[in-house]
Amino acid sequence: MLIGYARVSKADGSQSLDLQRDALETAGVDEVNVYHDLASGVRDDRPGLDSCLRALRKDDVLVVWKLDRLGRNLAHLVNTVQDLSARGVGLRVLAGDGAQIDTTTAAGRLVFGIFAALAEFERELIRERTVAGLEAARARGRKGGRKFALSKAQVRLAQAAMAHRDTSVSELCRELGIRPVTLYRYVGPQGQLREQGQKVLGS
Repeated sequence: MLIGYARVSKADGSQSLDLQRDALETAGVDEVNVYHDLASGVRDDRPGLDSCLRALRKDDVLVVWKLDRLGRNLAHLVNTVQDLSARGVGLRVLAGDGAQIDTTTAAGRLVFGIFAALAEFERELIRERTVAGLEAARARGRKGGRKFALSKAQVRLAQAAMAHRDTSVSELCRELGIRPVTLYRYVGPQGQLREQGQKVLGS
């Protein structure tokens, strides 16, 4: 099944979803299967995207007009698509610089692999700078390191909650006292453990 997602940055009526909806319909997406948000791409709370990701099932294809409609940044985009791939869900981009991406094809997977490599390179640079900064701080007698935002019990709660389709991500985050971007560092949309969650439960 084809599932569409559309987004415009302003909710004041100055921007319309019509262009994206028309493009998705032309691509074969049924109108009832289009999710949308009226919010800036940098915002963490995008209920339309959360609902869209939850609705996707194995062999479905997520269709977006342009790549920037989906991801806040390269790292977020890569994580999102990797999660989709792990669930057997494809991604198809209709227009813009990412129009060559269709992860249901070999060529599209190759292009996205380049994106993933760039994101990993960016993460390595950040990691190297962080390690260098911590070593410099230790040399001056200071200890550093980020504390975990969630406890073991909270990670297990988040896992159980996210495994249910009717869970509201925004309500769960309010209960945990965190933002959605933080939640997704610990667990994925289906409740699967991510790196930070594994570190907490393994500590």
